Amino acid sequence: MKTHAAKRVEITIEAPMERRLRAALEGAGITGYTVMPVQGGSGRSGSWSREGQVGSAGGMIAVICIIRPSRLDPLLEAAFAVVEDHIGVISVTDCDVLRAERF
Repeated sequence: MKTHAAKRVEITIEAPMERRLRAALEGAGITGYTVMPVQGGSGRSGSWSREGQVGSAGGMIAVICIIRPSRLDPLLEAAFAVVEDHIGVISVTDCDVLRAERF
C-alpha cells in the first residue's frame, strides 16, 4: 500500500485553554484534530495527577493533529501563540498516512 508523508503535532496544554487553542487552530485553517484528557504525568515541576479533581480546571488535555507538511508552520505559529504564556508542550513528529486526500 502506498503511504504519504505527514506531520503529527501533539499539543499538551492546561484544560481551561482548550477553547482558545481550538479557535487558534481553526483560525489557521486547521479543522482536523482530536482532543483527549491527560490523566497525569511528570515534568519540570514533578509528578501530577487528575486523581481527586472534581472539575477539569486543574487538568491537562492533549490535542493531536495530523497534517500535510506544508501546513506545519501556520499551525505551529497559532499553537505557540496560545501555549507560550501557559503550561504546555508542542511536539512534532514525522508520520505516514494512507489516505492523503483526508489531510
